[in-house]
Amino acid sequence: MVTLAHAPQKVPDPWYLLDPHPHFFFTCGGGVFQRKEKYLVLGLSPQYTVKRREVHNKRVVEFEFWVCGLSGLVMAAAVRAGCAHRGFISVTRRGSHSSTALKPQYDVIVIGAGRLQTFIHAYLQKGGLKTAVLERRHVLGGAAVSEEIIPGFHFSRASYLLSLLRPHIYQDLELKKHGLKVYMRDPYSFTPMLEDGVRGRPPRSLTLGADLAKTQQEIGKFSEKDAKVYPDFLSYLERLACAIHPLLDAPPIDIPGLTQGSLRKKISALRSLKPLVKSGLKLGKNIPDFYELVTAPVMKVLNRWFESEPLRATLATDSVIGANTSPNNPGSGYVLLHHVMGELEKEKGAWGYVEGGMGGVSESIARSARSLGADLFTNRVSIQEEGDGSAKGIVLTDGTEVHSKVVLSNATPYITFKQLTPQDALPEAFITAVDQIDYTSPVTKINVAVDKLPNFLAAPNSADGKPGPHHQCSIHLNCESMEVLEEAYREGQQGYPSSRPMIEMTIPSVLDPTLAPPGCHVVSLFIQFTPYLLEGRRAWTDEDRERFADTVFDWVEHYAPGFKKAIVGKDILTPPDLERVFGLTGGNIFHGSMSLDQLYLARPLPSVADYRSPVKGLYLCGSGSHPGGGVMGAAGWNSALKVLADFKRL
Repeated sequence: MVTLAHAPQKVPDPWYLLDPHPHFFFTCGGGVFQRKEKYLVLGLSPQYTVKRREVHNKRVVEFEFWVCGLSGLVMAAAVRAGCAHRGFISVTRRGSHSSTALKPQYDVIVIGAGRLQTFIHAYLQKGGLKTAVLERRHVLGGAAVSEEIIPGFHFSRASYLLSLLRPHIYQDLELKKHGLKVYMRDPYSFTPMLEDGVRGRPPRSLTLGADLAKTQQEIGKFSEKDAKVYPDFLSYLERLACAIHPLLDAPPIDIPGLTQGSLRKKISALRSLKPLVKSGLKLGKNIPDFYELVTAPVMKVLNRWFESEPLRATLATDSVIGANTSPNNPGSGYVLLHHVMGELEKEKGAWGYVEGGMGGVSESIARSARSLGADLFTNRVSIQEEGDGSAKGIVLTDGTEVHSKVVLSNATPYITFKQLTPQDALPEAFITAVDQIDYTSPVTKINVAVDKLPNFLAAPNSADGKPGPHHQCSIHLNCESMEVLEEAYREGQQGYPSSRPMIEMTIPSVLDPTLAPPGCHVVSLFIQFTPYLLEGRRAWTDEDRERFADTVFDWVEHYAPGFKKAIVGKDILTPPDLERVFGLTGGNIFHGSMSLDQLYLARPLPSVADYRSPVKGLYLCGSGSHPGGGVMGAAGWNSALKVLADFKRL
C-alpha cells in the first residue's frame, strides 16, 4: 500500500498517485496530467476492472478503473471524502523496451526480466540463439528495480544492495561501459545501542568497516578479546566463502547422467563432478569447519568466537536476513555464508549502493543485452505446450502466440509450474512436490521518504547537517543482543508481527544525490519478522499495515528522535504485497527458502535441480534454482549453459 503524507510537489487531485511507468501519459478530462515521471494503471487487460484504496492527508481515496483496452480508453471514478469525481483518461503509448516488434518465432523465450536474468539473452545470443525476454511488469528487473513511488523520491523498491552479482557476469557484459555505477561503503555496518549515555556521553554504538584497526577499536569498546580474534574470524569466513565459488558457477552434479544411459554418457557426466572436487580441494582441512557452519545454528558458531552481545547480534543478522529462521536454528549458518560470499570492485564481501537505485543494475544489463541484439518486451504470458509434452512457446494476454524451441522461466517454481504451465503437461506427483516447496517469508520492506537526515542519539549529526560515515552503513536497529532477535522471531512464528522487530536501515541518498530532492533522503527499512498470514490465519488489512509501520517508526524514533516528523511518504510491502507486486511467491525474496533441504541438488526439487523441467524445452533460470537468490545471476548463467548444450537435441 502506498501512502502520501505532505508531498514536496503538488500532485493533481484526484489523480495523485498511480504506479509509475516511463512510457505513458494521461489526459484527464480536458487537461493533460503530466509529470516528470509518467504513470499507468498496471496489469490491466481489456475489459478489466480494478479497485484501489489509498490514504491521502489522512483521508481515504478510492479509485475504480474500467479498462476498455490497453491502448484505448480508461474510464475512472474516484471517491474522496464522500465527493465523487469522474473523468476520462486516454492512454497513449510513448515507447517500448525494444526497438523492434515482437517476432512470431524465436529460438529461446525468457519469461521474466527480473533478478538480472536479462543477461541470459546476451549469453544465448552470443551462442547464436535468437532470443526474446518478456517481463510482466512495466519495468525490467523484477525485484531489482528503481521506482519513483513518491514524487521526487527514487527507491530501490525491493532489493536494495549489490554484492553477490558474479564477477564474470559483471565483466563479460561490460556493465560499467553500459552505465553501471556503484557507490562503495566504508564503514559498512552501524549498530547503535538503545541505552542511556554515561556522564553526558551519547549511547554506545558498534561500527564495522574496511579499516581493520578502527574496527578492532570499535569492538574493543565491548570486548578486548573479541577485538583480538575478529581478524581471524574474517579470514575463517573468507576461506569458506571462496572455497564454494566453483559450486556457484556451475550446475549441480549430473545425477541422471552418472546413473543412467550408456557408459559414454556416464563418463561425460563425470565432468559435472569437477566443481565439487575443486571446492573440496580448496576447503582441504577446513571441510569440518564448513560442514559445521552450514548445518549448525549460527549462534553456536558465534558463541565460540565472541563474547560481546552487540557484535554477535550484528553478525547474526546476516544469518537470518530474508530467511524465516533464527540464530538458534540449524542451518542458519549457511544463510550467513551466502551473504558474505559476494565481491564488489574486487573487494571481497563488500556491499554497495547502485547509482539511481537497484534498477541501475537491471538497466545496464538490459543495455548490454540490447547491444547484442536483444528483444525486450513487457507483457504477461502463459506457456504453450505441444501434445507431445514439449514447450512450443508462449501466449500473450491478447492471445498472440510466439513460438520457440526453448522457454526459460525466471518466475518462481510455483508460478512456473502452477500458473504458467498447463497442468495436464505435468506428472501429478511432480505437481504435489511443487506444492511442498517452502516459500515462507518473514520480510516486510518499508520505503520511506524523509525531508531531513535521521539524527541518531548514538552518533549525533554535525552542526552543518552533512551525513556522517555511519549514515552510509547498513544500520542495525534492535540488535543489542541475540535474545532480542530470538524474541522477534518467536512472535512472528505465532502469527504476530514482531513488537520489537529486527530492522536493517539504509539511507543510500547520502552517497547518491540522484535519489531525492536536495535536503531530503530515501530510507529503506528491511524488517523482520512479519508473517504472511496473521493470527487466526487472516489476511493483512490496510489497518494492519499502518499499525505495523507505526510500530517500526516508533522503534526508529527511539534511536533517532525526530524521524517520524520527517516522514514525507511511505510504501509498505508486507509478504503478501511482495508476492502481488513482484511475483515473489509467499513474499520470499530468494524465490524459495535457503534452508538445507532446498539447496544444491534439492533446489527447488531434486527432479529439476539441473534446470530442466518435465516439459521438454522448458527450463528454470531464476533464483528458485541453484545457487539461490540475492541479485547473483548465477542461476541464469548455469541454465544458459544447459540450454546451449541441449539446443541441438530439442
